[in-house]
Amino acid sequence: MTRDRQCRGAHEVVRSRLEKKGITVHNVRLNGSAASHVLHQDSGLGYKDLDLIFGVDLKTEDVFQLVKDVVMDCLLDFLPEGVNKDKITPMTLKEAYVQKLVKVCNETDRWSLISLSNNSGKNVELKFVDSLRRQFEFSVDSFQIILDSLLLFGECSENPMAENFHPTVTGESMYGDFEEAMDHLRNRVIATRNPEEIRGGGLLKYCNLLVRGFKPKSEVDMKALQRYMCSRFFIDFSDIGEQLRKLEGYLQSHFVGMESNRYDYLMTLHRVVNESTVCLMGHERRQTLNLIAMLAVRVLAEQNIIPTVTNVTCYYQPAPYVSEINFNYYVTHVQPFLPCNQSYPTWLPCN
Repeated sequence: MTRDRQCRGAHEVVRSRLEKKGITVHNVRLNGSAASHVLHQDSGLGYKDLDLIFGVDLKTEDVFQLVKDVVMDCLLDFLPEGVNKDKITPMTLKEAYVQKLVKVCNETDRWSLISLSNNSGKNVELKFVDSLRRQFEFSVDSFQIILDSLLLFGECSENPMAENFHPTVTGESMYGDFEEAMDHLRNRVIATRNPEEIRGGGLLKYCNLLVRGFKPKSEVDMKALQRYMCSRFFIDFSDIGEQLRKLEGYLQSHFVGMESNRYDYLMTLHRVVNESTVCLMGHERRQTLNLIAMLAVRVLAEQNIIPTVTNVTCYYQPAPYVSEINFNYYVTHVQPFLPCNQSYPTWLPCN
């Protein structure tokens, strides 16, 4: 979907429509990596979407549904001129423009997310939050910028904003200490707490930060935290098919314009999982490591790159009717992408 309307216009429209339907919006915030980018553009963190948080009361299922209906109705305003809106159904809008719909409703968390895809730029994620126990993964993406003063300025001021004429906005850090989090952002430091509270453990984001040149605040403490990250990741994504879908989706959404970094990212993830996974049985661990390795090979194939490394053993599985005694096999010299440390007794090595 191509939307020329700026983010500021988007949250104005959504907020206005919600309030007309009787839903009070307590505040609107720019969240996560986009807020970090505003506060310090030279962080190396980047951002993949515009994440807006609307503070609302979501006490009943009817309110959840009403919020969704309002957003879908607002989408019509963002369609190009000349489109016959009367022929577009809510289902058509959802299939064409909504990338993700999420609703969480339990004792500690009550929120919903509507992610709008944008073919020509950053996606827009609209998050409607009543309560959310954990609002950040790492200190460097824990920032929120309250946008209410911008809305009020647009409604009250007759003059446009300029470099010397603009409202003041407030920034906060959900990490707790704003100055400490800003110091981490400026100096590319990795810090978090209780990663077991994060869906997926923050494992994928952690490896992304490592590839971008961020360094742990404490190597010793981070080694311990890595075990919690891996454990929570495999609790949330226990099935190998789920792991594949999660990794493919992460590679697709977080490396736009940075495709050359995907191999280093997967090798970093492979190393962390190999070093810090303590909650899986041996065959499960090997299965996940092989999955990551397979994706790394695919990335190299897509980029037509052959890495420069030596000394690899290539394994293959002979057919059931072939015995080791009478089977002739050939020496194959292969340039590998990583060392193979596992051996399989029923497999024959090409050496």
